[in-house]
Amino acid sequence: MLSCKKASELIDKNLIVGLSLYEKIRLRMHTSMCDACTTYQKQSSLMDDMLHHYIHNHNKNNVPTINNELLKKKIKSKLN
Repeated sequence: MLSCKKASELIDKNLIVGLSLYEKIRLRMHTSMCDACTTYQKQSSLMDDMLHHYIHNHNKNNVPTINNELLKKKIKSKLN
């Protein structure tokens, strides 16, 4: 039986690179008995879909610019 920590690692891994058949079976067995990990799996999948949609459909010209020099000055003033 997988721990919830290992199950969450497999859930995240599945979203990135996929799982082996053995990992899929172990994760399915765990999520069939664990409501928390099932919920985590659904939420992770939803967030991944939303981020993917945002990244691929967002107008890249609307990305705000950052004044790096101003930020550098603020950081330096806080360090002194």
